[in-house]
Amino acid sequence: MDHDFRLGDSFDLIKTIESNSIDLCLTDPPYFLDTLGDEWDTDNIDKRKPTKPSNVFKSLPKGMKFDREQGPRFEKFMHDISMEIKRVLKPGGFMISFSSARLYHRMTVGVEDAGFEIRDMIGWTYQGQAKAFSQDHIIQKQKNLTQEEKDNLIRELEGWKTAQLKPCIEPMCLAQKPVEGKIIENYLKYGTGLMNTKNRFQDQFPGNIIPVAKPTKKEKGDFNDHVSVKPVELLEHLIKLFTKQGAMVLDPFLGSGSTLVACENTARRCVGFEISDRYFEIIKKRLKKTTGNGLFGTTSSVTN
Repeated sequence: MDHDFRLGDSFDLIKTIESNSIDLCLTDPPYFLDTLGDEWDTDNIDKRKPTKPSNVFKSLPKGMKFDREQGPRFEKFMHDISMEIKRVLKPGGFMISFSSARLYHRMTVGVEDAGFEIRDMIGWTYQGQAKAFSQDHIIQKQKNLTQEEKDNLIRELEGWKTAQLKPCIEPMCLAQKPVEGKIIENYLKYGTGLMNTKNRFQDQFPGNIIPVAKPTKKEKGDFNDHVSVKPVELLEHLIKLFTKQGAMVLDPFLGSGSTLVACENTARRCVGFEISDRYFEIIKKRLKKTTGNGLFGTTSSVTN
């Protein structure tokens, strides 16, 4: 397939896409829950590397940092990019955007206020790793307690940990650009607006809960250190659910290129952007590994 993936800022590059030309937007935008106060720029993206276990207690654990300004910033971010996504989508076209449980509501409001109709919430379910922490190490540092008091408190709080549920679901916002006229009229004109219920996952009628294991190291590639790689199997299912072969799929936040790989595997065309040089190199390596004969399609490098 002929794909177009470019290095640069999605807010700039999406302006080069023709209006009403995209069949589906499938993306995982940055929401930076674990980098308190960070903005959405390439320098901070490159700082996002997996946390080593030895560093867990040097700062707040993942998911516990909370910045009240982060939610409004993310909502505005999603509103602004969704305005452009709505422009380039064909009428009746769908937007599927991954989020986090803590910021899903902000994403949905931003998308809806941009003019989309919210159709549903899709939940990707998986077996996550428990992140709750006991207070034993904190108790041992309390200088105002005797060792006996510390030991008693530790026994009293056995099983009591920080309020972090084991992550087993990642929500996606399913939104739709309003159709023109009646649904069948819109479909005949643009080929969008309907869902292919013959596309079954695990032989089940399409539902809003999709259980898929997290991608293995083999699937991601030994070179892929992206912190939020999505399973290609899941993306393939979503792409086939809302588009036909040959359709154009947009991913303005490519990350390590899972959407591109899924589009290649399902005979769809992909246009996507990635702001990080490091992740862009990972994309090229993944695509070379996928096709087995070098890069496919068109690679454009755009710098700001």
